[in-house]
Amino acid sequence: MDILIQAGQLILSLSLLIVLHEFGHYIPARIFKTRVEKFYLFFDWKFSLFKKKVNDTEWGIGWIPLGGYVKISGMIDESMDTEQMKKDPEPWEFRSKPAWQRLIIMIGGIVVNVVVGFIIYAMVLFTWGEDIVKFDDIPNGFNVGEKLEGIGFEDGDRVVSVDGETLENQLEINKRMLLRGVKKVTVQHQSGVDETLTVPEDFEYEMFSSDDFLSPRYNPVIDSVVVDGNAEKAGFVNGDSIVSVNGKAIRFWDEFSEEVRAHKDESAELVVIRDGVETTLSVMADSLGHIGVMQNSDERKKTGPKFTNIEYSFGGSIPGGVSKAYWTLHDYAAQLKFLFTSKGASSMGGFGAFGKMFQKEWHWQSFWANTALISLILAFMNFLPIPALDGGHIMFLLYEMITGREPNQKVLEYAQVAGFVFILGLVLYANGNDIYKWITGQ
Repeated sequence: MDILIQAGQLILSLSLLIVLHEFGHYIPARIFKTRVEKFYLFFDWKFSLFKKKVNDTEWGIGWIPLGGYVKISGMIDESMDTEQMKKDPEPWEFRSKPAWQRLIIMIGGIVVNVVVGFIIYAMVLFTWGEDIVKFDDIPNGFNVGEKLEGIGFEDGDRVVSVDGETLENQLEINKRMLLRGVKKVTVQHQSGVDETLTVPEDFEYEMFSSDDFLSPRYNPVIDSVVVDGNAEKAGFVNGDSIVSVNGKAIRFWDEFSEEVRAHKDESAELVVIRDGVETTLSVMADSLGHIGVMQNSDERKKTGPKFTNIEYSFGGSIPGGVSKAYWTLHDYAAQLKFLFTSKGASSMGGFGAFGKMFQKEWHWQSFWANTALISLILAFMNFLPIPALDGGHIMFLLYEMITGREPNQKVLEYAQVAGFVFILGLVLYANGNDIYKWITGQ
């Protein structure tokens, strides 16, 4: 049932965005008196689920849920209707229009997706506000990995500022360091001393490849014990609070995890408090350094970060939405550099990854926030200068406007085919990754 709710949210979100994107092409095309032969949600190869002809346009729903399209007369697009291009141009055709009009028609879908992303973010801020974690609301600070320790971070640190700017939301630190070229981070150590740390150039690649991020610290209380796991066999139960591992005192969950990982494929002696009484248990850690227990969710809420809701007036939500849309686009573009690493390539996801963005229960705030994100992703991806995408058409139109010469029709046809094959390959690869992760349980 959970997967159906997630799939339903994804389909609704994509359908809404695809229709709006295609209207971004359709409306300027009609304004410039260009004939639109088809307007489809999803692709209708061989047949369609629904279609109805209204004036010159066939409106329909296809059966292949990989997007949608408008078929504009006199244009080489995914329909590859080359027969039409062999005839003399008609006044209502795309190719008969001035280059500046064709550019507006092609860029319209991207503009709509950007505007939709901004509007949704603004309305989310106005309706629900924004949850942030202030400096004083993360009392236990962050757990710090080995790479971060190497540049001066310490367990328990809280972030004062990033490149001289006060960090309003402590949970933004990883995103800032990964995607925004951070050079200086001022932290407050547990001792109360502030220190400004220098972030080495390209350090974001080390963080990404090692999953070495700053994560909030929580008390070491067990929420659940894996059935038939080593911990269950050793006698652990829900609610056990871990006191020590092999005689080393434990205050936080990250200290427990780190100590157990240091004893892979070995037996470890843990002292826990159960019903106010200390109990000693011996358990075998597996090859990954796991014993088969998970954190207590209630304890995480009590000892972890405390969220503060920032409310927005209608007027305040507009610049807030613009800022959020801008930084979302910026961060999405910035993270593409990681695709050229082995880990980045293997982490590419398709529809399964998009589906997991949505909650397992229908939640409107989450739905609209994810829809805004996907809208901006669609805008960015369509802007890429890849033939078969809007950006490919825009690239050839800009070439024509700069040189005063139209690209050869055969070049456009071959580019369209090559672009389509490239995109299909990416879709198959990304969704293949989803299937592989599902099979392997990653």
